[in-house]
Amino acid sequence: MARAVLARDAAADRVVPPAGFTVRLTLLAAAAMAFLAVFALALSLAAGRIASRWGDELARSSTIRISAPAEEADAQTAAAIRVLETTPGILSARALSDAEQQALLEPWFGPDIPIADLPVPRLIEVVETEDGYDGVGLRLRLSAEVPGAVLDDHSRWRRPLVTSAARLRLLGWVSILLIAAATAAMVTLAAHAALAANAKVITVLRLVGATDNYIAGAFVRRFTLRALTGAAVGAVLAVVAVLLLPGDSDGVLTGVGFQGLGWVWPVLVPLLIAMVAFGATQAAARRVLEGLS
Repeated sequence: MARAVLARDAAADRVVPPAGFTVRLTLLAAAAMAFLAVFALALSLAAGRIASRWGDELARSSTIRISAPAEEADAQTAAAIRVLETTPGILSARALSDAEQQALLEPWFGPDIPIADLPVPRLIEVVETEDGYDGVGLRLRLSAEVPGAVLDDHSRWRRPLVTSAARLRLLGWVSILLIAAATAAMVTLAAHAALAANAKVITVLRLVGATDNYIAGAFVRRFTLRALTGAAVGAVLAVVAVLLLPGDSDGVLTGVGFQGLGWVWPVLVPLLIAMVAFGATQAAARRVLEGLS
């Protein structure tokens, strides 16, 4: 493919019109599809990173909720911390302060929530070791020694995040396939139009001895290079747009972009679109040339 596209043939290049709506259509379609492809990849990769990070953080931490009368809350909180300190697999455990609990509730109830006047349960943050702890055994100990304690190991939060990450990655690949199909359709349409508009020129070329392979090669080369050029422009614009987005990776809608080896994708997208254009133009040229026979 590379040799057929890069091998310059001035005589063959004159077979394909250098300007016209097919040129604009190919360039615009390739640029738009490359832009969308790079953005789709950036969004899916970023969403996957965020979900994976949140899942890892939740997997290493747990919360114990103490629901008890105000006069017993401090005693039960202290008892729960004593249980946690003697439980294998727990790295640390600490009770959240009123200010920390208020900060957790602030997004839902506002900054002026009177937490001291509300029956808000006490929260204990638990950080586990790499080996983790026995959740079943810990729940049994808490139920016996701290009746008002409820252990939340965040498993119900991790599962949706992992599922969402897998679905977002799948959605990204489906988007890429749809973009490739749309690119192939647009390039095929442009190639058909260019070939049909030059039917008389093709007839003359055949009379002077040009083969269908020679004619098809000229169209394939021109349309592939046009698609590559348009896709490169679209990919560069998409990368610039991604770099201009907020870079705070802790947010849900921020931190969109590429990291590490992920930067290979914006480079590969124009090449992949050029390959799609190569195949689509070759197939279209064969069909049209057979129809003109």
